[in-house]
Amino acid sequence: MATATEKLSALQTAVAGLNEISENEKSGFINLVTRYLSSGEAQHVEWSKIQTPTDEVVVPYDTLAPTPEDASEVKNLLDKLVVLKLNGGLGTTMGCTGPKSVIEVRDGLTFLDLIVIQIENLNSKYGSNVPLLLMNSFNTHDDTQKIIEKYQNSNIEIHTFNQSQYPRLVSEDFLPLPSKGRTDKDGWYPPGHGDVFPSLSNSGKLDALLSQGKEYVFVANSDNLGAIVDLQILHHLVQNKNEYCMEVTPKTLADVKGGTLISYEGRVQLLEIAQVPDEHVSEFKSIEKFKIFNTNNLWVNLNAVKRLVESDALKMEIIPNPKEVDGIKVLQLETAAGAAIRFFDKAIGINVPRSRFLPVKATSDLLLVQSDLYTLESGFVIRNKARANPENPSIELGPEFKKVSNFLGRFKSIPSIVELDSLKVAGDVWFGAGVILKGKVSIVAKPDVKLEVPDGAVVADKEINGPEDL
Repeated sequence: MATATEKLSALQTAVAGLNEISENEKSGFINLVTRYLSSGEAQHVEWSKIQTPTDEVVVPYDTLAPTPEDASEVKNLLDKLVVLKLNGGLGTTMGCTGPKSVIEVRDGLTFLDLIVIQIENLNSKYGSNVPLLLMNSFNTHDDTQKIIEKYQNSNIEIHTFNQSQYPRLVSEDFLPLPSKGRTDKDGWYPPGHGDVFPSLSNSGKLDALLSQGKEYVFVANSDNLGAIVDLQILHHLVQNKNEYCMEVTPKTLADVKGGTLISYEGRVQLLEIAQVPDEHVSEFKSIEKFKIFNTNNLWVNLNAVKRLVESDALKMEIIPNPKEVDGIKVLQLETAAGAAIRFFDKAIGINVPRSRFLPVKATSDLLLVQSDLYTLESGFVIRNKARANPENPSIELGPEFKKVSNFLGRFKSIPSIVELDSLKVAGDVWFGAGVILKGKVSIVAKPDVKLEVPDGAVVADKEINGPEDL
């Protein structure tokens, strides 16, 4: 069995011969593997050192000072800002082949259209110059370049850059898959959104933005419809000179992922459940202050990014992600941008309203945002005030609805769900136009039965398994 030193030596030789990636990518990758081999799996934190964060560390949103009323002050604030959307993901989960950000969300508009409209409106209203940056992966770069041509007449500067391209590691011998002849896309991977900081620097975009007087970058997932520019948050960070801010929001039963914030050894830190010692997991889950999670809406000071990248100080926890490519077991080493919080000075969390977290990860989420539960105003997806319940209905759609094309084909129009508590749909189910769903609804077609919910049907607190139940 090769030692870690032998593995690393063989890997360095193999990586040096990979001509598809830059020297920065080669050294970044070797650096990541070196850290992984020396530290192994994710390290548990010392439970006795964990402290619940105070309101100074995780600031309640409703205690933020109001936005300045003077339009010129707002313009000055916005001129310090850059919006960066993480655009490396493909819509494969939902059966799409291109960048996820070009899936149509509402009224024929895509995620990207909505993002552009929002920033256009800000720039028009205040005469500001907020640019949009898109961090692509090698999977989404070419398609995105073509798509953004349609925005060339907008009042926004749109910049793109690529996150790193790293070779997948063959688990058996720790050599890069591309050095064994797999030079197509399957041989490579983008190493998680923690790579946003070095990639922003390596692309030259960081220095360019700093030279334009930009101070803060608002980083968010392109599929989070709630991640819009918030002037109150920006104002608070500028006033208090915070280098890093993570938006957190209270967990619901549907939220299983997303770390929480703790105070640890004098710094604010993101804690994932995997880092909690097993004997303390139930205790950790019961502490009210920890029932908040990272939305991945991050506000970061650009000068601080430059300082930490140049000193190679951003050593986030490594997330090992095992995969399989054509029967070969491979390993991807990734990092998350939220884990960088502990390296920044005056880092805080802000406990934001749930409306700032509206991700679309599956067609069940698409059903929510396309329904009458939301309206579209100036590019913003606004929740319908007629909905009395502060939480969204839980929606579970069967595999027949998984792909966007199948999902859209099975609805003549998206049902009204303002008064819906939960919905389960499975089997060969089709919805007519103008259907209204209320309370707890389950529509599960029996095998080999086509179940059609007729136009205008009102289904309330009902379980339907065949046509006779309608």
